Amino acid sequence: MLTTLISAEDLKTLLTTDIKDDVLIFDCRHRLDNPAAGYEQYKQGHIPGALFAHLDADLAAPVMTSESGHSGRHPLPDADTWMRRLGDWGVTPDKQVIAYDDSGGSIAARMWWMVRAVGHEAAAVLNGGLQAWLNAGGKLEKGERKSKPAQFPYPGRFRSEWIVGVDDVKSTINNQDSKMVLVDARSANRFRGEGETLDPKAGHISGAVSMPYQENLNPDGTFRSHDELHARFAPLVEAAGNNEIVSYCGSGVTACHNLLAMEIAGLPTARLFPGSWSAWSRTPDLPIATGEA
Repeated sequence: MLTTLISAEDLKTLLTTDIKDDVLIFDCRHRLDNPAAGYEQYKQGHIPGALFAHLDADLAAPVMTSESGHSGRHPLPDADTWMRRLGDWGVTPDKQVIAYDDSGGSIAARMWWMVRAVGHEAAAVLNGGLQAWLNAGGKLEKGERKSKPAQFPYPGRFRSEWIVGVDDVKSTINNQDSKMVLVDARSANRFRGEGETLDPKAGHISGAVSMPYQENLNPDGTFRSHDELHARFAPLVEAAGNNEIVSYCGSGVTACHNLLAMEIAGLPTARLFPGSWSAWSRTPDLPIATGEA
């Protein structure tokens, strides 16, 4: 069972074995500036047998706004909807799920986390994504692959204890005896409040620590080694002590990249703030900081 990463070479081998029918591959490519682009790229060429998972339509729910706040740009779907979607894709407890993209796992990690969040441990990200597959001599398949739906929704329980909401984070900031350490996965310049283009306000949640997800990667887009990632995150875990680490980003997507990196490093699982900066910055009267942490 694969629970974090799989190399392109190992995936090629896996797809030639007797258990290949128990492997479900998901193409998660996405462009924030052109949400239709990922699906078009998928149809032009994808790893043979892969299904397409759309960030907006499959891995997120519609954006919601109310007088009290904002859901963020990529809120999680409700548990029943997600269980049905997994069932529609044919995900059952005996299947190995493998997700990939072409952006260093930045989107695939969201699917990895969502699959793990229902208790399905056999979920992994293709290390290096589509480019690694091509570099390993992997072939592509054109068109659209149809899923083979399971008879029932996925028989799991969504681990609501893995997530926190705006009110939880707000209470943390207002409480000097806080039990949370907030970790921001966005680029350092966005954390400082420089060059914000996606959300209405620039900066970060007061008290947060900057840990850009891009620094989990080697120059070729593969994840850094276990030892390197342990060296990066272990001081954070040690400093947090008995406090919980909560990962956030712009909209709860690349925050999952840090969660995957911590898992690769063998460190305790942290929690996710799905609304992230897009919800925080759109909710009135919440404290915002700029500059370095």
